[in-house]
Amino acid sequence: ESLSNGELLAVLIRNGHGSSSALDLASMLLNSFDGKLTPLFNASADTLCALKGLGPGKACCILAAAELGKRFISERAQEGMALVSARMVYDLLIPRLKGLKHEECWVLLLDEGQRLIHKQMLSLGGSKSTVIDIRLLMALALEKKASGLILAHNHPSGNPEPSGADAKQTEALHKAASACGLFFLDHVVICDNSFFSFADGREYRA
Repeated sequence: ESLSNGELLAVLIRNGHGSSSALDLASMLLNSFDGKLTPLFNASADTLCALKGLGPGKACCILAAAELGKRFISERAQEGMALVSARMVYDLLIPRLKGLKHEECWVLLLDEGQRLIHKQMLSLGGSKSTVIDIRLLMALALEKKASGLILAHNHPSGNPEPSGADAKQTEALHKAASACGLFFLDHVVICDNSFFSFADGREYRA
């Protein structure tokens, strides 16, 4: 707990390269990402391996630690837990969506008690939009024997205010879910430090 971010990274890196110590490499690594962990842990293995002194072994060790951290955080709302608020949806997905520069759309499938039975990424888009296939989504929900569903996607811009396209997609999903005998419970727009709930009609600070 007393170690700095650089010192913790040095533990993962284990040894240096040439005249650079493990702590030197860790400092260089952090500086490459403006001293922030979020973009570092969202970086690809190829990006990390391209940095001088970091090979596949060190890169995989760092990304494995990042993945464990994400899974640790998301355990607060895993399968079997009732999702009864937009805040719980945010807590479940923010480890996956925090700091991303592109949009991702996820669906959370629920049983009759609003307990999570399945979560899945539906689509991956650009910096401003992502598109989902409603027919495939309904087929997935019926296949998993879900009673209800929640849609969620991120806004890399940092502004959780839904767009006109978000509103149209929400309306279309609501109609499709009703036609299939499913409850469409919410559409949550997620940013790093805030989120918007269509069900509540308001924005929240995280």
